[in-house]
Amino acid sequence: MVKKSLISVILQEEKDENRGSVAFQIKSLTDRIRKLSSHLELHRKDYSSQRGLWKILGKRQRMLSYLSKKNRICYKELINQLNIRESKTH
Repeated sequence: MVKKSLISVILQEEKDENRGSVAFQIKSLTDRIRKLSSHLELHRKDYSSQRGLWKILGKRQRMLSYLSKKNRICYKELINQLNIRESKTH
């Protein structure tokens, strides 16, 4: 249910936004993170998927850091829209 709503939000905004924009990339990474997290709940010993999740989390964190430095308002809106926590490093 959450997955479908997130995908529909991304598809609606995909028409309005550039796919290369930082905000769109963060949204797609968040979707992949949620999919991998649900996979790892079922398959706890899948260490290759776990490593992939860590890499995606790091990439999203770097992009969020970049966005917070460049456009703080867009960063706050994106954090609220995706329902993720704000980074402690700010």
